[in-house]
Amino acid sequence: MFNKLRNLDAYPKINEDFYSRSLSGGVITLVSSLVMLLLFFSELSLYFHTVKESTLLVDTSRGEKLHINFDITFPAIRCSLLSVDTMDISGEQHLDIRHDIFMKRIDPLGNVIEVKQEGLGAKKIEKPLQRHGGRLEHNEAYCGSCYGAETSDHHCCNSCEEVREAYQKKGWGMTNTDLIDQCKREGFIQRIKDEEGEGCNLHGSLEVNKVAGNFHFIPGKGLHQSTFSLFDFLSLQAESYNISHKINKLAFGPSIPGTINPLDGVSWVQEKPNGMYEYFIKVVPTIYTDIRGRIINSNQFSVTEHYKGVEEGQSLPGVFFFYDLSPIKVTFKEEHVSFLHFLTNVCAIVGGIFTVAGIVDSFVYHGHKALKKKREIGKLG
Repeated sequence: MFNKLRNLDAYPKINEDFYSRSLSGGVITLVSSLVMLLLFFSELSLYFHTVKESTLLVDTSRGEKLHINFDITFPAIRCSLLSVDTMDISGEQHLDIRHDIFMKRIDPLGNVIEVKQEGLGAKKIEKPLQRHGGRLEHNEAYCGSCYGAETSDHHCCNSCEEVREAYQKKGWGMTNTDLIDQCKREGFIQRIKDEEGEGCNLHGSLEVNKVAGNFHFIPGKGLHQSTFSLFDFLSLQAESYNISHKINKLAFGPSIPGTINPLDGVSWVQEKPNGMYEYFIKVVPTIYTDIRGRIINSNQFSVTEHYKGVEEGQSLPGVFFFYDLSPIKVTFKEEHVSFLHFLTNVCAIVGGIFTVAGIVDSFVYHGHKALKKKREIGKLG
């Protein structure tokens, strides 16, 4: 039984007395060992690093929301004139959005201007104008007029902003704020004049339905009338708008490790007055799972751009982002290389280098032996 097993030995042993060691063999052994060691540590580093496996799936999610994070700077449009609106193909609209959006006034050099809380604009009128036409007395509750935009007999507009919102619901435009007591009392006109020559930085987030739609930044306050988006340009505004802008950040959801959004850091300078700058975005739903199993639901996107001047037809000045959803979802998963794969590669490295080194050593040894033999018989002079 043992004799039969001995006959199966694929590695026959040679007596050490028959070994022949050479200088070239030692050099080849040293070099091959160094290469083997280098490749082993290279494979070991790959084993400890993570790899990303990607797959494509049909997006079957329904009824979800899309989160849009933005940080955009308009160096030539003041904050009091900028409005942020959203609308989608389902018909849902949100005009002049204020929540979760922050504005910073900036000077022509891009430095943030400290916003004054009080004392901005005209002096306050001690006795505001009441809805019935008289001035506010000591024992009266204030109820300001909405200047024809009241929705009921008890509707009051106690601030310039409330008057503007009442006009917005009616689809009217505020063309002369000098005639509105609340705006005069709050110094609305003076506040806008004080912002002359300033720019504005807007940053924040929007939550919209996960359907095709658009969001835009426009000079003037958006109004909804029928199916069109109109603007009540204030009488003190200039006739042309410089919509030059820089997109510091734009993302559709949380950031994904290792990805850079294509519009981050993009800037555009307007050369002609007015016009509409459009970004057409294709949003790709993405699920990223890191090595610890943490799941990030986000989106990647691609984009094309187009500028439409006033000479190309009716175009509203502003920056518009039109987005559409891809039906394909991409999933990324971080994984380690399996130990068996690592072991297989190590065996391939050791076996491959050992075999190649043996071939090279055999070639050098037999070549040197043949030359030596020819020299001995005098064939080489």
